[in-house]
Amino acid sequence: MNRNDVTEMIVATKIRKGLKWGDVAKTVGLSKEWVTAGCLGQMTFDASQAATIGDIFELPQEAVALLQVVPYKGSLPTSVPTDPLIYRFYELINVYGTTFKELIHEEFGDGIMSAIDFKMDLQREPNPAGDRVSITMSGKFLPYKTY
Repeated sequence: MNRNDVTEMIVATKIRKGLKWGDVAKTVGLSKEWVTAGCLGQMTFDASQAATIGDIFELPQEAVALLQVVPYKGSLPTSVPTDPLIYRFYELINVYGTTFKELIHEEFGDGIMSAIDFKMDLQREPNPAGDRVSITMSGKFLPYKTY
């Protein structure tokens, strides 16, 4: 068994039981964004969190143990994503990436936004012209240091 097998077991059980990521996250006691990333193989759960995930998704002990192993980060199978929804994020970076970079550097200086000290919130935003996806990302600014 490997971590990808665990992810497949989680997704299959989620479908079979009709679970929602938000409900899973409430049980774990963390955000739906972080718990979803963890269940999809991108984050490491501690022993208590892994046990809770194991109970929810009826995982064997070997799978619960794998939830506590630091994963290989990065889940896209190709350098240019082919899934239409994920591709739109790639397109967004292609179009606005230099704008993000320019504005962050103007506001903060030379550095990066952390993807480690990071949080995200995804919400449905009702709109008469069609509901919108609202994603707020917040990462700690990490300046480059001189040495």
